[in-house]
Amino acid sequence: MTVQTILDYLWTLAPIEYKEDFDNVGFLVGRGNAEVTRLLVSLDATEAVAAEAEALGCQLVLSHHPIIFHAPKHVTDADPHTRTLLSYLERGLAVISMHTNLDCAPGGVNDVLARRIGLHNVEVLEDGETAGLIRVGETEETSLPAFAASLKERLSCPGLRYAEGGRPVRRVAVGGGACGDFIDRVAAAGCDTFVTADLKYHQFQDAAVLGLNLIDAGHFETEDPVCDMLCQRLRERFPELELFRSAHTGCIRYL
Repeated sequence: MTVQTILDYLWTLAPIEYKEDFDNVGFLVGRGNAEVTRLLVSLDATEAVAAEAEALGCQLVLSHHPIIFHAPKHVTDADPHTRTLLSYLERGLAVISMHTNLDCAPGGVNDVLARRIGLHNVEVLEDGETAGLIRVGETEETSLPAFAASLKERLSCPGLRYAEGGRPVRRVAVGGGACGDFIDRVAAAGCDTFVTADLKYHQFQDAAVLGLNLIDAGHFETEDPVCDMLCQRLRERFPELELFRSAHTGCIRYL
């Protein structure tokens, strides 16, 4: 099969219409007619992941975060961003990235996250401005510390941050990655808890005022579970393809 064959299938899982306007998704590096027998799935497309793909004999890397986000003016080893791109080009590796389209798609990042942390009756938070990024679900009523501890274990978080909104946990919104801009809309939708990442200090300060429990479970940790889904779906569709789940982990370390 070819890179293009795999790309065509991925568009059925996460159609391009779901992507945000600022985003850069799809087939970003390589030749569309290149044969693929081995594929590596990774949240990020880093230099280390390129080396991992080469060692495994892969021809294609499927990442969530785009390897090219802003248009480069050069591709040299003098720039840390284009050096990463160069590492894929030199190895002859193709790269496909499914980013905000996979965040919003049914069964994508946020549906996977909701299932992973045990939510049920999950639905899309419709806000009229996006393709439906945030998911809202229910859990058995519990305290915030107990829910946060369970979430830490389910997502294998090395650590997480949270702030009390003064309410027990029952109606939970999730937004994998940096979704702090949705806090007001989540609160307005009647949620008592919001699980996301990359929250700022003042947003935690606002938790008590809004009556909304906030949990920052980590950018990598809230998005990485989707890689398992991608591996499963690709194995089902292309049983002849050798698939590998990257050993890549998040870049943030905790003492």
